Amino acid sequence: MKNTRILIVLLLTLTIFIGCAHTTSNVSKASASPVLDRILQRGELIVGTAGSMPPLNMTTKEGEVIGFEADFAGIIAGAMGVTLRVETMPFSDLLPAMKAGNIDMIMSGMTMTPRRNLTVAFVGPYFISGKGFLTKIKTIADATSTSAINSPGTRLIALEGSTSQTFVETLAPKATLLTAKGYDEAVEMVIQGQVHAMVADHPICMVSVLRYPEEKLMTMISPLTYEPIGIALPANDLHLVNWLENLLKSIKGNGRLKDLQERWFEDASWLKKLP
Repeated sequence: MKNTRILIVLLLTLTIFIGCAHTTSNVSKASASPVLDRILQRGELIVGTAGSMPPLNMTTKEGEVIGFEADFAGIIAGAMGVTLRVETMPFSDLLPAMKAGNIDMIMSGMTMTPRRNLTVAFVGPYFISGKGFLTKIKTIADATSTSAINSPGTRLIALEGSTSQTFVETLAPKATLLTAKGYDEAVEMVIQGQVHAMVADHPICMVSVLRYPEEKLMTMISPLTYEPIGIALPANDLHLVNWLENLLKSIKGNGRLKDLQERWFEDASWLKKLP
């Protein structure tokens, strides 16, 4: 009987030991930094962007993506010691693509909203934006509130899935709202008179006025809202978030971020590269 009890104890001890060893093995296999590990193992950083939001991101006549965010993405890839690949897609497809693992991060004029932050992480802001109106109607261009566009007879267009769409739905619910997949489509509808105004980030409205001087487009002098723009990241990689936060602090501190802003926001020579 005594020998039987000893045998049972030994078997139980062995079972617990094997179970613990198996658990430890599984834990060791789970990466604490899955996205960063994936980037480094691949040797390539994949950044998603709309490629149609000048001067943050835009596509040249030759199909190259350039702009403030494209240069910033190059700095990130260089600091990681990997190559950069920029994937362009409609703005509304960016978050699903990142959640599916098809891109590593998003740099596309994306506002760091609390709602988005429930499912993805953000590092920033690296730029401050706000809402503006692109229009041919002076009363809308001179507006200091949404009262000028909040009427049943007003037709507006905004980027699908953007904070501009939410802005109109919330603050100008009486207006007729259309959505576009890209800004080129939206600007063209303003030019053709199919809508009274495009609601978009203020820099995009200003660039559109400069880009099409013959179309008599107008926008307001200053934005209506405060919108912090940040890098969107998968929510499961705290190490990557920490790494990017430290990199952003570094390039802010050494003046490199300011140099990028001056290059793309104060010098409009890049306009001739656009289609």
